[in-house]
Amino acid sequence: MCLIVFAWRPGHAQPLLLAANRDEFYHRPSLPLGQWADAPGLYAGRDLQAGGTWLGVTADGRFAALTNIRDPNQAKGPRSRGELPVEFLRGALDAESYLAEVVERREQYSGFNLLLGNRHELLFLNSQDGRIRRLQPGLYGLSNAELDTPWPKVLRATAHLAGCLGDPQPQPLLDLLRDCSQPPRVLLPDTGIGVDWELLLSSIFIVGPGYGTCASSALLLHGDGRLQLVERRFDSQGNVEGEIDLRLSGGAS
Repeated sequence: MCLIVFAWRPGHAQPLLLAANRDEFYHRPSLPLGQWADAPGLYAGRDLQAGGTWLGVTADGRFAALTNIRDPNQAKGPRSRGELPVEFLRGALDAESYLAEVVERREQYSGFNLLLGNRHELLFLNSQDGRIRRLQPGLYGLSNAELDTPWPKVLRATAHLAGCLGDPQPQPLLDLLRDCSQPPRVLLPDTGIGVDWELLLSSIFIVGPGYGTCASSALLLHGDGRLQLVERRFDSQGNVEGEIDLRLSGGAS
């Protein structure tokens, strides 16, 4: 994932509302959202190059999502970041225990943000500072830096999300993710990749030469454990290729 905005409302009828875009090189192969044959009860898209995922859920209501940290000077880790959400979703550890274990080996991965939990708790880890955060109720935005770093796309998407809270439905969440507007260059962050790339990556929805938004996801997690996860996939021109609407009845987590 390269952009995630979410409303965390523990105790509410819908504790978690989330909208996220996966930006990737178009040539990198992946499978759409579905149940994994080798992990019954795990539902996610799958990166066929490294075998991991960027966002997934389980039948018992666990959730995990990942973004990369954009830093061209960071050391490249030998292991794939996409395995981190999968490990949590496959396993039985609670979110805090799992993140504590990840902190001890985070140098094995290039920089990442990891967001995970269920309808009762939501935790966050930025690998660069190694601090586990139990999130309080509120609206949050996450891209390829620290949580709530005020990049224009993060601020814009979070504001869009605030307008969806009255009657949360997947369609408005997916619609907010199609915003292609770019901010003035003076507002661009400087992450060391050059102005042209900063501008390309500054929009919520990206269509670029060889790289762009490949999928949008809308997640509604209900207080009774039910969840709805809708994934919309796009081709290299930004046209919709397909959509999957996953609904699970939930469990005890």
